[in-house]
Amino acid sequence: QVHLVESGGGSVQAGGSLRLSCSSSDRTFSGRGMAWFRQAPGKEREFVAAVSGVDGGTIYADSMKGRFTISRNDTKNTLFLQMNSLKPGDTAVYYCARGISSYTGDLPGTYDYWGQGTQVTVSS
Repeated sequence: QVHLVESGGGSVQAGGSLRLSCSSSDRTFSGRGMAWFRQAPGKEREFVAAVSGVDGGTIYADSMKGRFTISRNDTKNTLFLQMNSLKPGDTAVYYCARGISSYTGDLPGTYDYWGQGTQVTVSS
């Protein structure tokens, strides 16, 4: 069983920043692709960003490019999401997820473990 625990969420004003963290109990963490998704009330879960477990390559949803940065610390089994220039539309519960392989993508079906989520609220 793998446990993923997100932290760092909170309430900020538009234009502000937050840094999310995801701590993993997975002993295979360093070789796994990892990702962040988010879900706003009444909406489906949405891909945010992912990072490869092979070469650290990253992919982002178009609306997050240039504002969000995904990174990882394999020595501490931790995934990060730096979020800048936040907008009210970024309000959602943010989830980290473990990829089924070292490569990854934007499809929820390619992730097998999920955290409980952390709430991010951006006010105008």
